[in-house]
Amino acid sequence: MASARTLKLAATGTTAGLFSGLFGVGGGIVIVPLLVLWLGYGERRATGTSLAAIVVISLMATLLQGAYGNVELGKGLLVGLPAVAGVLIGTTIQQRVRTETIGLLFGLLMIAVAVDLVVR
Repeated sequence: MASARTLKLAATGTTAGLFSGLFGVGGGIVIVPLLVLWLGYGERRATGTSLAAIVVISLMATLLQGAYGNVELGKGLLVGLPAVAGVLIGTTIQQRVRTETIGLLFGLLMIAVAVDLVVR
């Protein structure tokens, strides 16, 4: 029988996949908060674990969206390749900033996104 922790991880993944399929989001918005709040992960470990999960989630989502004709591969590469520089910068900053600051910045980002969605 699966442990409670394994079931929580599976539920986290299922929820992230659902959000990825519906909205194109899942890692930062679903996985990281659930790993931190529900499973007791630290911010850095939750971020790294989420990024590992996103590899699998994004591959499947890209294949499925591609089957529906919704993927513009060239434009995806134009966004994705320069994002590598952002990942390098962001990861470097994250390793030097207090964990509490990371959580605060993430919360502020989520509030800003929510306000923007409501106002639109």
